[in-house]
Amino acid sequence: MPRPLLILLASLALIGCNGRSERAGGGLLATSQEAPALSGSGEWLAVVSDRGGRPTVQLRRLSDGSVVSVPQLSRHQPHSSPSLSWNGRYLAAITQRGRRRLAVVTDRLNGRMHPLPLPGGRDPVQLSLAPDAQQIALQVTDQGRWRVELLDLSDLLEPDRPPGQSLSTPALSSEP
Repeated sequence: MPRPLLILLASLALIGCNGRSERAGGGLLATSQEAPALSGSGEWLAVVSDRGGRPTVQLRRLSDGSVVSVPQLSRHQPHSSPSLSWNGRYLAAITQRGRRRLAVVTDRLNGRMHPLPLPGGRDPVQLSLAPDAQQIALQVTDQGRWRVELLDLSDLLEPDRPPGQSLSTPALSSEP
């Protein structure tokens, strides 16, 4: 098991044992971090941390512990409910613009941020991005009720698949 993942697991065990967060070697966890989301490949960790009094998504590369900036999200704070695609290309989160909460997906490869419009005044509460980024599940509030909606993102985003997996078409038959 890679050392950064062992440190993360040890830190999470400490939290579970005594009810408070303690810094582990490598500093993966700080006392003000919450809502962890791990990429499918295990290379990226997104958490919400307090930055200047505002909840902000922090993206960390687990191989070396470095924090990677996501400038597309900086203008839309606070953040909540991060979710990552398989390789961490796509980062989904809930942001705020004025009084309105928005679900967004950021493409870290090309730097684009895609707001996901929700009709009828629904507000996102929590989200989960599919590992290949082709669907997103959104918990929304709609006139005081909570419900879950699935959105198809296949027309908006390229798939983010594990290495070696690609789209394929069925083989053509040589028979008449």
